Amino acid sequence: MTAVPQLHTPRFTLRPLRRTDAAALLPTLGDPAQCRFLTRPAFADETELWGWFADPAWEGRSWIAEDAQGAVAGRFVAVPGHEARVVEIGYITCAAWQGRGVARECMAALVAQLFAEGARKLTAEIDAENHASLRLAEALGFTREGLLRAHETTHEGLRDVCLYGLLDSDPRPA
Repeated sequence: MTAVPQLHTPRFTLRPLRRTDAAALLPTLGDPAQCRFLTRPAFADETELWGWFADPAWEGRSWIAEDAQGAVAGRFVAVPGHEARVVEIGYITCAAWQGRGVARECMAALVAQLFAEGARKLTAEIDAENHASLRLAEALGFTREGLLRAHETTHEGLRDVCLYGLLDSDPRPA
């Protein structure tokens, strides 16, 4: 697996996942309302959440955003795509940090890192009703490439999924 380098933004350090992050992320990932757009329901406890984070079959990388005081603000992931140099991204911002630009700031740093590592395309699969994530993808320069209707069954039922892509050669917003 590729290393998880530490990244820096004006307000956050993005660092590798630690076991103690399960406690910091449980208030968000244990809340059914916050997990509405996940493919699975909210987590019952730290043990279950850590088991999901530490699943040895998962091939992705995780970054945890923390502020200068060490408060965890979110989790950001990169997962190998369907072929070499294609990477799927994902994220969740802790409830206490939502609406404060965390995802935009941290995802911009992750996008830059993934392209610097040699990715040619980044993708995101976003629930069609997750308007905040749809706006974020577009603000980062991603293009909506498709809508998969009635594509995925989750704990919320049958869901439509929007596909977004960003090529290394695409212009980036300022």
